Amino acid sequence: MTTQEAMTGQRTRPHAAARPVRWAADVVATMREGARLRLDYSAQSLWRVDRMIEDLRREGTPQAAVDRVLRGFGAYAGEVIVRASGAEWWASGGDHWIRTPDGLLWDPIDEARRCFTGTGSLRLLCLDALAGRRVPHH
Repeated sequence: MTTQEAMTGQRTRPHAAARPVRWAADVVATMREGARLRLDYSAQSLWRVDRMIEDLRREGTPQAAVDRVLRGFGAYAGEVIVRASGAEWWASGGDHWIRTPDGLLWDPIDEARRCFTGTGSLRLLCLDALAGRRVPHH
């Protein structure tokens, strides 16, 4: 344990977590300031995120225009899972996944993209990950 970890009482996060943690924090700040939506890293908050993604799709927003927001929403969902279950971020080749303590891998960033196409749900992904159930990819 480093001196800083001892002083703050926190261990450092794995390097793979650095980017998605920042993306999640950015989307939380953006939603609070722009949409007056408070995201508190709870599983319950993900129904609001799913609804916001659905609204973007219904408005006909091009996916390229919302790709960064979708990445942020996916990272946020991943952080919800990490905080609730002790999961860890994993990264390879620019992609980021969550590995839950039971060894299963989850891709919340891709799930956010599926939400935008109408075939996914961050809320359901979180429920499945916390329950330890593998969800088949479509």
